[in-house]
Amino acid sequence: MEIESETPGSERARSWRANAQEASKKLEDGDRLIKEPAWKRFLAHVGPGFMVSLAYLDPGNLETDLQAGANHRYELLWVILIGLIFALIIQSLAANLGVVTGRHLAEICKSEYPKFVRICLWILAEVAVIAADIPEVIGTAFAFNLLFHIPVWVGVLITGSSTLLLLGLQRYGVRKLEFLISMLVFVMAACFFGEMSFVKPPAVEVLKGLFIPRLKGPGATGDAIALLGALIMPHNLFLHSALVLSRKTPSSVRGIKDACRFFLYESGFALFVALLINIAVISVSGTVCFADNLSPEDAERCSDLTLDSSSFLLKNVLGRSSAIVYGIALLASGQSSTITGTYSGQYIMQGFLDIRMKKWLRNLMTRCIAIVPSLVISIIGGSSGAGRLIIIASMILSFELPFALIPLLKFSSSSSKMGPHKNSVHIIVFSWLLGLMIIGINMYFLSTSFVGWLIHNSLPKYANVLVSLLVFPLMLIYIFAVIYLTFRKDTVVTFVADSAQIDTEKAKAAGEEEEENQPVPFRQDLADIPLPE
Repeated sequence: MEIESETPGSERARSWRANAQEASKKLEDGDRLIKEPAWKRFLAHVGPGFMVSLAYLDPGNLETDLQAGANHRYELLWVILIGLIFALIIQSLAANLGVVTGRHLAEICKSEYPKFVRICLWILAEVAVIAADIPEVIGTAFAFNLLFHIPVWVGVLITGSSTLLLLGLQRYGVRKLEFLISMLVFVMAACFFGEMSFVKPPAVEVLKGLFIPRLKGPGATGDAIALLGALIMPHNLFLHSALVLSRKTPSSVRGIKDACRFFLYESGFALFVALLINIAVISVSGTVCFADNLSPEDAERCSDLTLDSSSFLLKNVLGRSSAIVYGIALLASGQSSTITGTYSGQYIMQGFLDIRMKKWLRNLMTRCIAIVPSLVISIIGGSSGAGRLIIIASMILSFELPFALIPLLKFSSSSSKMGPHKNSVHIIVFSWLLGLMIIGINMYFLSTSFVGWLIHNSLPKYANVLVSLLVFPLMLIYIFAVIYLTFRKDTVVTFVADSAQIDTEKAKAAGEEEEENQPVPFRQDLADIPLPE
């Protein structure tokens, strides 16, 4: 009996046929998806933008909004407007990067940068996730304090297990859970809108605050940086570039263009809603705290406004039940934002280190680290100290932003990464101008604040010298790192120009309609990532 042996050539031929059949099937599926109505294709892409937008309504945003209104009335509304416009641009760039390359931002950073730089970027990204989790921990603890009169530090300890319980409930359907949480968050938004209609902030002053940049009064620059840090968070860029990979995007020029456009529309609507809610919170806080008939008790609260002491702002709408409704909505806000932070941490670890952890273990690790400073500050400084820690965490996020933003701007504007789908000249100029403006403000605030502290503190001279020797080199390293990321030339090519590009160029000569259905020449070597179920 003869035994047929397979030659390497026959194995290659069979593998080639299998790959060809798979590619043909993908093209057929893409053609079928493209022929569906536009509204149906748009609904198929809805989800990532709204999930990311929950991070713009988290306890960190509420805390910075409340203090901005109580300290500066409407003068910092322009920061919210510019921040969310910039957030829309960079979130869209993150979504486009994922759609075109088939990889998320952390994975491209891993392939692009040397090992030392890669490890540093991973550490900074993890610190950003932890800094973003601190407001969720404190916000949830404040919610427990409002609902059950539990001390804040005890609420911080309970918070570690509350999110694990919430993640465990996802087996019953994460979509239903996210919908419930979102509805609770929007209940709080409706309360602030109702209160805003009651207190009636002057429309002219609100419009001036939105469109006339001002930084007057003590602490205005710090509050503005905290607002930006709470709005534009580094881990959101990693998250959005990964979440879009859960949608079936046809691998054709038209399919990718449609997906990028649909994600832009979805993010625009979600962030517009977030903008309105943030404006309402600042307007209510600014109007109530600067009212002529403010009681002495409320005036004292406004002087040091925190999440757990701000329920009185809604008493005109909700009366005695304001604390309960506000506490429930605050609890929902903290928990929903924590889910996005958990997934962000998972993608960051998987992308930089190729390590995939179970969601509950990842959440437990991040939360345990975030609990330590929250617990210490809440025990020593109470509610007031915990509120200040939220502001500090938001400022940390703002300082960390360049280490996610600069790679995103460079990758999304690079022909070697995006091919013909790279950013237009207008987007490149506008996004870099805004990005450099935010980075410049951060550096200015960092340097002037530190120098001012050195001049006015009461420490001995030798202590000031030691602090200077420690801090100034760190500031120089920060500036050097930003310059390095900005001017370093990309070396890794993820956009591969192969025969498909030749076909595309031929189709371009034949006609636009034919061109749009050609395969897109890009390397998609990301087989599967753990996405929300």
